[in-house]
Amino acid sequence: MKLVKAYNSVSLVLRIVIGMAIGTALALLIPNAAVTAPGIGILGKLFVGALKAIAPLLVFVLIISALAQSKEKMGKQFGTVIVLYLVSTFLAAAIAVVASYLFPVTITLTEAASDSAPESFAEIFTNLLTNIVSNPIGSIVSGNFLGILFWAIVLGFAFKGAADSTKRFLADASEAVTKAVRFVINLAPFGILGLVFTAVSTSGLAIFTEYGKLLLLRCMLFSALVVNPVMAFVAMRKNPYPLVFKCLKESGVTAFFTRSSAANIPVNMSLCESLGLDKEFYSVSIPLGATINMAGAAVTITIMALAAVHTLGITVQLPVAIILSVMAALGACGASGVAGGSL
Repeated sequence: MKLVKAYNSVSLVLRIVIGMAIGTALALLIPNAAVTAPGIGILGKLFVGALKAIAPLLVFVLIISALAQSKEKMGKQFGTVIVLYLVSTFLAAAIAVVASYLFPVTITLTEAASDSAPESFAEIFTNLLTNIVSNPIGSIVSGNFLGILFWAIVLGFAFKGAADSTKRFLADASEAVTKAVRFVINLAPFGILGLVFTAVSTSGLAIFTEYGKLLLLRCMLFSALVVNPVMAFVAMRKNPYPLVFKCLKESGVTAFFTRSSAANIPVNMSLCESLGLDKEFYSVSIPLGATINMAGAAVTITIMALAAVHTLGITVQLPVAIILSVMAALGACGASGVAGGSL
């Protein structure tokens, strides 16, 4: 259809911006919008629901297929990537701690948490390990990305000795799921329209300023434009900013608006292909990064925790803040593979 072709011919980022503008305008123009036009807000719920449904399956299938067909050559290089993932996530949490001390903010606490907090670090690590070895099917259903990652790696290595026909099936399955995710992402403008409509109709335009007030955006920008480029320079020994800006343009903007690291995997895979990288390597490292390299989630967890602390007037000493950074980095792993996972 001509309409579909015209829609697809427009940049996804531009379509998302247009969707945000339309959602905002509808929320402001329609009287009592949240009540009189609930159908618009449903678009956002459907979009988030679709991402939550397909993203865990994507990570599971992609990693199994990639490892099953991989050669014995990733070793040290792959270990370096994992270290960079973990360090960047920790540094993002540390940046959030510093920003929260320099610019303390408070929030409105509307209700108490229904779950009891862990009583010791041992309990935290026990829960972490329990999530890692959770039932693989249950992990996919519940969006437990740590469990998904663990069992995908186990099954991926188990399938290395499988017949070529089995490996071909795994490759076809991963391609099919990737296409499904691309279809969902292509509808992101409508989902963003619904999400913005709901947010503005219930909270007004203040939502755009409150997000920045909590330092989230500024910390994420500092991580993306300062910390990560420095790490890239140390690893590559060359100016990282041309690559940084290309990644932000083609992948970062989409990830920011869709709020889903896992659903952004196809975008990152296409970017790696355009950069001429080794497919055997990035077909594993990209899904892994979408699961454990959660700088945005680490920033969100840290800032929201310290904002609650400041609101309650509790004093947090520096050693505790450092421990918070470590726990935020661990807690962020797998937390935001889907939209809103870190909240």
